[in-house]
Amino acid sequence: MSNSMIKATAAAAALAAAATIAISPTTAVAAGAKEKCFGIALKGKNDCAAGPGTSCAGTSTADYQGNAWKYVAKGACTKAGGSLTAKKGNTKPVPQKG
Repeated sequence: MSNSMIKATAAAAALAAAATIAISPTTAVAAGAKEKCFGIALKGKNDCAAGPGTSCAGTSTADYQGNAWKYVAKGACTKAGGSLTAKKGNTKPVPQKG
C-alpha cells in the first residue's frame, strides 16, 4: 500500500469517527424525548423486557401487563393512564381528562 493510500484511509477513518461523535448528541436528545410507560402495551406489543418469562420486544403475555412497557412521548404516559414504574396486575389504563 502506498503512502498516499495509507493517508487517504487514515483520513477516511478520522472523518467517520468525527461523524459518529457529531451524531451521538442528536441521538441522545431524540432518546430523551421518550419515556418508558408501563401498563399500556397490548399483548405481544411491548417494546422490551416485560419481567419474568419475557426477554424483549413483543413478549408480553397479556394486555396492559403491568411490568411491560412501551416508549411514548415524554409527558404522555400518565396522561394515557400508564405508569412510569412497573406495577402489578393487568388493569386497563384510564386516561386522564384535561
